[in-house]
Amino acid sequence: MALQDLTPQLRTRLSRMERAVGWFVVLALAMLVFGFAYYAYHTAQRKGWFLTKAPYYTFTDSASGIKVGDAVMLMGLVVGQITRMEPMPPEDSKYNIYVEFEIKAPNYGYLWTQGSRARIATADLLGKRVLEVTKGTGGQATYIFNPLREVTLAEARTLSASSGWVLAQEIYDSAGTNLIANPKWPLTNLTAIAAAGYTNLWVMDTHEDRKSMTGIWNDPEGRYDPYTAKTKPYQLLSDESAAITERIEKLLADIEKALPNVLSLTNELTRVLSNSVALTSNLNVAALEARPAVSNIAALVGGLDRPGGLGEWLLPTNINHQLESALGSANTVLGTANTTLGTANTTLDNANTNLTALVENLGRSLDNLANLTSNLNSQVQVNTNILSEISRAVVNADDLLQGLKRHWLLRSAFRAKATNAPSAIPSERLRAPKH
Repeated sequence: MALQDLTPQLRTRLSRMERAVGWFVVLALAMLVFGFAYYAYHTAQRKGWFLTKAPYYTFTDSASGIKVGDAVMLMGLVVGQITRMEPMPPEDSKYNIYVEFEIKAPNYGYLWTQGSRARIATADLLGKRVLEVTKGTGGQATYIFNPLREVTLAEARTLSASSGWVLAQEIYDSAGTNLIANPKWPLTNLTAIAAAGYTNLWVMDTHEDRKSMTGIWNDPEGRYDPYTAKTKPYQLLSDESAAITERIEKLLADIEKALPNVLSLTNELTRVLSNSVALTSNLNVAALEARPAVSNIAALVGGLDRPGGLGEWLLPTNINHQLESALGSANTVLGTANTTLGTANTTLDNANTNLTALVENLGRSLDNLANLTSNLNSQVQVNTNILSEISRAVVNADDLLQGLKRHWLLRSAFRAKATNAPSAIPSERLRAPKH
């Protein structure tokens, strides 16, 4: 149906609907554009697209585990990213891989000429590595944002009236050995600087801070040079740790080298265990052979309190007779019998005390011997095949006892007691006396 065939009311209503749809489409497009702009703005703000970025570079031996776009860490925080990686020319024998990265504001303020380094460390066990920069400890800031220019000494004298202008370089004496001025020092010692032979100076205005870098520190020259888009970034020395795969390969190589030593050590341990088994068997045999000697010692100790034993050796009977004779003589000759008797009683008490201590020590010795014999007995009871050894031990024990009976030192311990046997010589008959 053609539009002109519609009634005026329908045509009016249709034009209104078209306008409403048009406004809806325009509003939707406006909201879409606004949402996209909002998302782009927040994404740029989150990723630091609007922040100033200071470029740096370093060198590494291998690009393993790192790539362009990886984050750069500082004190555990993401402060930048790697922007460029490429191998060095073949004729360069000192460095292998060139790595360039950028640090976002304001984190480049932590990087100084002393203490700041680029460390490539292991991130996980899968070979991933991370580039981390360390906080500076001294020296000068790597970049400045103050106006920088070179002036003559005459211009420097005119600028010295303004407190905002300071030095932007290191000043040495005429000999070039002693430092007489540092960067950021005020322009107050121009006379000493002129005496050192300087005609031009690099200065900067600390009253003005710009959004982009104006100067970069030149380590060899000891001053700030003007920074442009074509200026080479500041170099950070690198501390690189080997990749996890290389460390694992090295560990496996060390293990392979150590395996022969480990095998030889196990062989040595086997020989030591074999010798230990042989030693224990020899100790068992020695214990069996020592059993008769222990029995003889027990018999010898058991006869200590018998006549002729060790007790009589320590305190012979003639000592008592001599003491009684001495006491009798003292009572008869001297008038101090009581003193002598007290002295004798003291001597006897000491002797009794010593004898008691000796008996206690002998008792402890007997207990130790009993423990030893019981241990030896238990060892012998464990071993069942020792009948022949016991028989031979009995024979040897009998020979030992017979030898001890004949020995001059122990002969008295085995002496038989005297009896009142009748005399072998008959007595003569008594006869009456002759008249």
